[in-house]
Amino acid sequence: MKTEFKKLPKSEIEIDFHLNEKEFGAYIDRAIEHFRHHTKMDGFRPGKAPKDIVERQVGQENLLTEAGDLAVKESYAKFVNENNLEPVGSTDVQIKHIARGSEFLFTVKVAVLPEIELPDYKSIIYGIKNINIEVNEKEIEDALNYLQKSRAKFSQISRGAEKKDFVEIEYENENLNGGKPVKDKFILGEGGFLKDFEDNILGMASGEKKEFTAKFPENAPGNLAGIESRFKVTMISVQKMDIPEISDEFAKSLGVFDSLVSLKENLKEGITMEKNESERQRKRGEMLNKISEKIKFELPLKMVEYEEERLVEDLKNHVANNLQTPFDDYLKSVKKTEEEVKKSLRIDAERRIKNFLVLRQIGKAENIEVPREELEDEMNKEIRKYTKEQVEKIDIAKFKEYIKGIVFNEKVFQLLEKHSHQ
Repeated sequence: MKTEFKKLPKSEIEIDFHLNEKEFGAYIDRAIEHFRHHTKMDGFRPGKAPKDIVERQVGQENLLTEAGDLAVKESYAKFVNENNLEPVGSTDVQIKHIARGSEFLFTVKVAVLPEIELPDYKSIIYGIKNINIEVNEKEIEDALNYLQKSRAKFSQISRGAEKKDFVEIEYENENLNGGKPVKDKFILGEGGFLKDFEDNILGMASGEKKEFTAKFPENAPGNLAGIESRFKVTMISVQKMDIPEISDEFAKSLGVFDSLVSLKENLKEGITMEKNESERQRKRGEMLNKISEKIKFELPLKMVEYEEERLVEDLKNHVANNLQTPFDDYLKSVKKTEEEVKKSLRIDAERRIKNFLVLRQIGKAENIEVPREELEDEMNKEIRKYTKEQVEKIDIAKFKEYIKGIVFNEKVFQLLEKHSHQ
């Protein structure tokens, strides 16, 4: 087999394959054997029909297709292994010439992971320090107030809504959710909704309806910023919140604290852990970005496109779950098509893919591996978080690669953290 190889832009390669008559003839023979054992031949047991009968019944077109598929699959796999290539995504195969008793010519175009020449990444990240973490009294008080409200008791009331009441409403607005009714609930007067809107529903009792104009804030998304818009509102319910007093008794009622002091200490520990984790992720991002800035290589287009699609899906989920708006309505509000939104995410997608490839290359340079026992332990830990029904739907092979990637990346980051303060 002869091959010719050339590099294309965007980390793609093109390989021309040339199998001579004898080499391709061997695949023809294998195709005949395949059909001999997998095609029903009248009067013959499987695998026993003569060669000429098999060929006549199967037909030359099917025979050549099977032989060509075998030749492409095996020749391509051999080339990839011998040249230590790492293909990305699907291949584009073009048959140039195929005939019985003749040579077989075909071309394969595929994206591959690029060759990355790492800089002296240890010196680049040396001296990157952690930012000192502090937890102030206000942060503890805010956490305590949140905990206090989460233990509030609610009672239905018939009077009009006042600030600090918990209200449940249904509203319609032509600029939100396609004009369809939306339900929401929040503590009145604490910024859970537009200020203009909240001011207008003060005094509304359960079952009452009202129409009014409210102004969107200047930082509202798209064409909503600063506009006045008409709302139709129904007050579904008004509930009084009885909030427990913050005291030693409140702390004891939570079941695991003997005093308010011990509750505050626990809250401080929790906030500290969250801040430390946030700082750890910030530092890791800074290290990786500084290394990536020193490296130039072409990104595989297919990987970037896949990441773009993933980012668009994340945005759609955010719009649906947080903004409670159909994606088409969101696109209208920002005055963009889905394709334009996807293009706006290209830079972020490229950055993510580049960082992923650089991190992977550092791991290879440092001979980082994930032992089978460690991988199985991590898989078992993660899978305990799933319900039985969720576990049954898991693609174990993909799940294994996913967990392996997480463990691998963690090992690389731990190594970089070590080098950053040597």
